Formats: sequence, C-alpha cells, structure tokens
Amino acid sequence: MTILCVRFQLPPMYEAALPGLLRLLAEFTPVVEALPPDGALIDVRGAERYFGRGAVELASVIRVRSLALHGVDCVIGAGPGPMLARMALRDARPGVTCAVTEDGVREFLDGRPVAALPGVGTATARTLGEYGLDTLGRVAAAPLATLQRLVGARAGRELHEKANGVDRGRVVPDAVSRSLAAERSFGRDELDPHRHRRALLSAAEELGSRLREAGSVCRSLTLTVRYAELPRSRRGPSAGNPASTTRTRTLGEPTAHSADLTRTAYGLYEALGLQRARVRAVALRAEGLTSAEHASHQLTFDPVDEKARRIEEVADRARAKFGPRAVMPGTLAA
Repeated sequence: MTILCVRFQLPPMYEAALPGLLRLLAEFTPVVEALPPDGALIDVRGAERYFGRGAVELASVIRVRSLALHGVDCVIGAGPGPMLARMALRDARPGVTCAVTEDGVREFLDGRPVAALPGVGTATARTLGEYGLDTLGRVAAAPLATLQRLVGARAGRELHEKANGVDRGRVVPDAVSRSLAAERSFGRDELDPHRHRRALLSAAEELGSRLREAGSVCRSLTLTVRYAELPRSRRGPSAGNPASTTRTRTLGEPTAHSADLTRTAYGLYEALGLQRARVRAVALRAEGLTSAEHASHQLTFDPVDEKARRIEEVADRARAKFGPRAVMPGTLAA
C-alpha cells in the first residue's frame, strides 16, 4: 500500500480550512494532491521508508494530528494506487482505515457493482448490465474484445484493466491550483433573493481578485447553494429535502474578470428557480484554472467592457496597497 486517500470531516462550506490541512499532510510527504473541497491523495512510499511505518500506521498518525492541531477528524482509504485508495475510502470510517493490499485487490474488487469503479457512469453500467456484466469480477473475466465492442476500444481497454486491479493513476502534487473557492454563510437562514445575489456578488469579486493576483483564469464556475434542513416532522415520506444543490457552467472563454464571473453566478442562481428557499450558505468555485498568459481574450468594440476592465486593474492596485476592502462595488459597501 503506497497511496492514502484522505477525506477531512469539514463542516459544510468550510473549504477555507483545506490549505492548512494540506500543509499538515505535506509534513509527511511532498507528494500531495488536493481533492477540493475536503480531501487529498498522498503518496507515502518515501514516508514509509523515512518513518519506518506502514501506510496504515501513518494514516493513524495523520488522523491524530489532524484532530489535535485542527480539531478536524478524517476518514482514510489506503491502496496500491489512487483508484484503489479512493474506492477503499468509501468503506472507511473515522478511526478505522480501510486498506487494500496488493494481494487482496482481486478479493476487494470482484463482488462490487460496476458503477463502483471510478469513471463508470450510469449509462455504461446499464449497458454492461444488459449483458450480465454487473460486477467487476464478471467484467474482469470477460474477453477484452467483448468489452471493446460494448463500450468502445479505448474505454473497453481501460475498463478491463481497472476491473483487474491495474491502477495506472498517479498522485499529482500541487493540484489544489486547479480550483479556487469562495464561500458566504448567512447569520440566519436567508429567504431574501437580493441578499442571496449580494452574497454571490461578494464571492465572485473575491474569486476574480484572487485569480488575477495569481495570474490565472478559470474555464468554468460552480455554484453550491446549501439549504436549511427541515424538521423531520415536515419532511415527506421520501425525505425529499436536499441539503444542497450544485450546478456548473462552462464560461464562454477563460476569464478572471469579476463582471463575467458575477454574470455567470447570477445565471446559475436564476436557473435554480428558487422560490422562498431558506438558504444557509452559498459558495462559488472557479475550476479549470490555467495561466492567464496562455489564455486568449476575444477583443470587443464595447467601450463599457473595456472601461470596466481598466477600472478593475486600478482597483486591484488599490486593494494591493490599502487592503481588500479599499475598493468594492457600491452594493457591498452599503
């Protein structure tokens, strides 16, 4: 076992604590890949030799230090590769690390449904199930040519390898830079749509500022709305009260422009069609981050847009010199 998949038991909408927890993991190994909003993959091959402890022992130490230093518990899965560590995480619980050994991979995988394999969606699982390939053991035993006829050449080969425990994934350090998030919680469950939009404006402004400061642009934006939980006596028989809703939208072009992020956030919010929803918090995540130097921007003859971008540059310089609240939209200053 060389890979640990760690999921921290963070309170909802508290992703801001993740960087500090990642630094804790980096004290054991520099090969740490963030899995926002609350997890990470770490390669402990070097740590096993350095500390003279196995992966399960290191997992126990990580959990104790996370609790002692940050007050955050975690669940951990261990396996020979990232895929198996992620799958083991599903069977883990606080205080008990679920570990898959190299000798136990076949036994771990065989009886599991096809949908349990990362990368296998509902449609693929349904197609395989129609031919009796409903478990990973049956998929592993099926001829490669059969799988390729059912799901395609490349997908069939990957499926065959994964079902047989072949894990070609690797841990990519510093993957936290792939996304940035900003959360806004309300002091009480908020019904007012105007306050919802005000929180989204604030979050979008923060994301835009952080992206420009880092010299990055994002390709998509994800909105998460967390609702107040209804008392059990008011829930329907199917307990149909979702704790949160998440929606993602790809941007027209990679951007760090706050106005574009705000418009997209508003569009995602309006598409939810919330009617007197009791909202507890909202969060925006900028995803698919790339360097602004390598991103293209469609030129426009709109003087309003060009003026807004010039004002944004000036505002960024003012905030860098006088603090993040030196310049802000009038709606937020009220």
